Amino acid sequence: MLEGANAVGRAENTACGDELQLYLEIRGARVLRARFRTFGCAASIAAGSMLTELVAGVSLDQVRRITSEEVNAALGGLPPLKTHASALAADALSAALEDYHRRSETANPDPITQPSP
Repeated sequence: MLEGANAVGRAENTACGDELQLYLEIRGARVLRARFRTFGCAASIAAGSMLTELVAGVSLDQVRRITSEEVNAALGGLPPLKTHASALAADALSAALEDYHRRSETANPDPITQPSP
């Protein structure tokens, strides 16, 4: 959880059971801070951690362009059987951005107090 977060994204890989939750604090079209929680393998933990490094302090325009391939490259390349981890991170990011836009459209900028279902 991240105090002050106003976007949360959740992604799950049903094949292996890994899950990643991404919390973002967005202000002025920029991600100020990012945190993650994951249940999964070491590669999923590494991908979640790297994703927070890639998005923190970055504009939303730049964040929208982050792909699973970019996460994978930033990690130095994952083994083929572990590339699902970078996809999990990218999916959680996409879900968090959707959550932020949904909250913005409904004029609900309140910080998140509970994870999305």
